[in-house]
Amino acid sequence: MKRPITDSGAVLHTPVGKAWDEVSASFDRFCLTAGIEALGTMMEKDAEEACGPRHGRGSGRRGHRWGRTQGKIGFHAGKVDVERPRAPAGAGVSKSAASRHFVALSAARMKEWMGADLSALDIMVVQIDGIHITEHLVLVAAIGIDSEGVKHPLGLIEGATEHGAVVQALIDDLVERGLDPAVPRLFIIDGSKALSKAIRRSFGRRTPIQRCQIHKARNIMERLPKPLHASVRRTLRQAWELNDADKAEKLIRNLAQRLERDAPGVSRSILEGLDEILTVTRLALPSELRRSLACTNIIENVMGTVRRVSRNVKRWQSASMALRWTAAAMHEAKKGFRRLKAYKQLPALRAALAAHYANEPNNNALAQNAEAA
Repeated sequence: MKRPITDSGAVLHTPVGKAWDEVSASFDRFCLTAGIEALGTMMEKDAEEACGPRHGRGSGRRGHRWGRTQGKIGFHAGKVDVERPRAPAGAGVSKSAASRHFVALSAARMKEWMGADLSALDIMVVQIDGIHITEHLVLVAAIGIDSEGVKHPLGLIEGATEHGAVVQALIDDLVERGLDPAVPRLFIIDGSKALSKAIRRSFGRRTPIQRCQIHKARNIMERLPKPLHASVRRTLRQAWELNDADKAEKLIRNLAQRLERDAPGVSRSILEGLDEILTVTRLALPSELRRSLACTNIIENVMGTVRRVSRNVKRWQSASMALRWTAAAMHEAKKGFRRLKAYKQLPALRAALAAHYANEPNNNALAQNAEAA
């Protein structure tokens, strides 16, 4: 298994990193942890209905608590130990009834999370990414970063493909739940044109969007002959690290021109979306913050585990099953989140967003909101 990486791409060796190693080991662990927690809640509720509150007294009880004991539940091809209350209260519950109870409980928890009010969160950055569960099922998720650098899973939606209607539905849901379109924010995406279009339709034509530089470099490398990899990778790295956006753009355009003869298709690909690739540079953010916000690593660390394990799932029973389990994974992953590494530099992002909108003639209200915040 790969070791965890920070938002800037560095390997973690801290206790927090080891904890994240445990949390992100696999989607199985996510689902198992969330499932056992939900199952424990379910069994405790049943025990309370039969025996009354713990240490309580009453004449209407149908059973008595006898402490707790160890049991086992099936999980994939094996068994997992769980602790359950000992409270004989009848003939027991069938596996199918327990399964239905668990589905209902996990669905209720997902509904509560996905309907949570977002208006109290000071979200400055939103990362959006899609994950293909099957050929005809895609989930699109969003994670936000607030002004203190704390990361929040914001939403999740399913669709047949990662097209504009699915993305727009997710964004509409976030807005309806309190993500105010009048507040300036930076959006970070993997490069999807449908994402860019939906974001600008809801948040304004000049909304700053940063395309993931890691995705961009990876896509370029996959199409290049191997002898060209080292020189192209070096040039891209130099461009990403430059503080001057005009110089960075010139460097990338020169690279595309050099590749015109040997790889004309790649040359055109390098220039596609160039403005969005250099957004964090044009905002003149400090270098550490710029590196943290130039890619979608935050959401990739979560969704990557879902991608790996979903390949091993033989059959998703329904879209709602995939949605429930992925929502459980995101909710569980939140426990392993740490603050953005460059969170102390986030005031620079707020100032940059205010300056960006102040320069736009139709965005005076947004600029005033940014300065007030």
